[in-house]
Amino acid sequence: MDQELEYAQMLEVPVSTVSVVKKKPFFKKKAQEKEDNLKEQVVDSVNERMGDYVYSEDLSVPQENKKKSVLSVADKPGKILIIEVAAACLLAIGIFLTNVFMPTSAINTFISDLTNAPSAEAAYTEFDLFPVVSELSDADVAVSDTGVITFTGEGAVYPVAEGTVASVTPLSEGGYSVEVAHTSAFRTVISGLTNVYYGVGEAVEGNIPVGYSDGSAQVSVSMYNNGALLNCYTLSGALPVWNTTSD
Repeated sequence: MDQELEYAQMLEVPVSTVSVVKKKPFFKKKAQEKEDNLKEQVVDSVNERMGDYVYSEDLSVPQENKKKSVLSVADKPGKILIIEVAAACLLAIGIFLTNVFMPTSAINTFISDLTNAPSAEAAYTEFDLFPVVSELSDADVAVSDTGVITFTGEGAVYPVAEGTVASVTPLSEGGYSVEVAHTSAFRTVISGLTNVYYGVGEAVEGNIPVGYSDGSAQVSVSMYNNGALLNCYTLSGALPVWNTTSD
């Protein structure tokens, strides 16, 4: 524009300047206003949603406290486990002290009943029997029809099966009678012993002598179940053997 003006002045041509003002189109302005309104609506909608989210948070609790509360919730299982272990230790200590200082207390009696639950006893036919005298003995061992084993001879006498000495009774004619309890029902009575090696309450084994006979008196061995004399066995030398079909 300036170059044209200078060129006209050089030619001495009269020149008049005109200012041109360019107006924005009316329809474009309306479109711009609509676009601005749409932007404002979108921004307002986003602000409203963000505001709802902010109000939904608990602003009364600082952010640091929230982190601590989350950590404390995560630590709860470990704390509960520690508390349970400590409670179990205290209970064990309490039971121990009760057993020591209060053996007849109710809790001690209750625990004893639980730990000492009665178990089913073996039937007499389940016991392994042993010879009543040593295999080296010269005694003549016999059994009656009623089931009483008898012999006369010097040597060790065995209790037939394992058990506990229930009684030792002196006999009027001399010697001793020993009762061995194998179970609460199954028992053996040995009479005519010169000496007895065990006292009441002591455990005996079927293959270890329970007493001794000097051969001066007859020795008898009788087996009972619930007080009934057993005769459901035979002798193989000095060894009682259960019959396959017992009474």
